[in-house]
Amino acid sequence: MPTRSDIARPAETRRVDPGSPSPLVKAREAADRLGDQFNEAPLLALGGGLALGALIAALVPMTRREKEILGPVTDRIKDSATTAAQAAREAGTARLGELGLTRDRGNDVIRQIVEGATDALRTSARAAATSVRGE
Repeated sequence: MPTRSDIARPAETRRVDPGSPSPLVKAREAADRLGDQFNEAPLLALGGGLALGALIAALVPMTRREKEILGPVTDRIKDSATTAAQAAREAGTARLGELGLTRDRGNDVIRQIVEGATDALRTSARAAATSVRGE
């Protein structure tokens, strides 16, 4: 492990472990591991590639021509997605209400769990203390 003084020295005077692999060897090993992972899970690799492509596409600005051509389509997709998300939320909320799973009921359940866990902890602590005292 290099020390602060090692790092502060010019590169040509730093100590190098002759047994450590070169950066090129490390890069090849990393590439091999990545290739193995792609072979083991090709669908994950595909999903990762699609996500990376979407990220790059989101970061690269659209040209004027792309905006002209894709603008109306993009607007329709956004509107449809917003409408679908709103419908899903309303349907989910309604179904949870039918099942009696409201926000208030959820808060009650969480409070009961916390109170039960606290009571169990107190009981365990008392039992441990009694055992240690030999009562």
